[in-house]
Amino acid sequence: MDSIVIKVESYQVPNLEKRERLSDFATGKFKSVFSKKGTKKAIKKGLITINGKRGYTSDYIVGGEFLELYQPKNVPKKPIINIPLQVIYEDDYLAIVNKPAGLVVSGNKKFTLENALSFNLKKSHQKDALVYPEPIHRLDYPTSGVLLIGKTLEAVILLNKLFENRKIKKKYFAITIGHQNDSGIIETSVDGKPSKSEYKVISRLESRKYDSLNLVELTPFTGRRYQLRVHLASIGNPILGDLKYGKEGLIGKGNGLYLHAFSLNFNHPFLKKDIEVSVSLPKKFTKLFPKK
Repeated sequence: MDSIVIKVESYQVPNLEKRERLSDFATGKFKSVFSKKGTKKAIKKGLITINGKRGYTSDYIVGGEFLELYQPKNVPKKPIINIPLQVIYEDDYLAIVNKPAGLVVSGNKKFTLENALSFNLKKSHQKDALVYPEPIHRLDYPTSGVLLIGKTLEAVILLNKLFENRKIKKKYFAITIGHQNDSGIIETSVDGKPSKSEYKVISRLESRKYDSLNLVELTPFTGRRYQLRVHLASIGNPILGDLKYGKEGLIGKGNGLYLHAFSLNFNHPFLKKDIEVSVSLPKKFTKLFPKK
């Protein structure tokens, strides 16, 4: 193993009834890597070894192997960007911010929400405080609303587990186009994976161009990429301003996507209390559907 990395954890594989791919088996076996995505990333970077040799996602674990996890000696520095964010909730373990529409959550670009977190949040006093707070989930570039952030290593691990076990409840609001039923459940698969969303129409507005504009409350039960956008388009009611899934000739481009992550509800893994936060609808929503 390269000298620029250090060993942080090891795991002795017990006897197995059947073989498993390394990427599947190693998920959850190391405290420092808390998700399948993180495990795959570590494997691709050559940071997980099998019996002292570099492991690959295609390798099979049959039982009895000795796995080791490495990490770089020096954490690469990230830029800290001065982008003011509305902090809805914050304690020593986690935070919840209001993501503006038109800002990417993370990635290789400089101007990301992730790179703005250190500027907006207080540094945790915990021993496992992260140098760079980490978003726990994602919101699409054009989507606004509540976003959960982990400020310590253990918080990131536990919050990811809450998401995996569907213990975090989310509500969204969208404005859809076309005549739509009052309520319904959509179970159209997304990327070949089972998916489930529930919708309820809160208000309607007649429209010459769109027939009807609908203010819709949405509850996702699974967390597939673009799930709500795919689901609403699948029943003929795409979200207003959806460039990817909208109906040709009926895509309003002026004010972006009308999708807003409205609220989060979960039990705090450290403080053991229910956390429920919400953030008001953006002005572009209330211009069409004024508050009553």
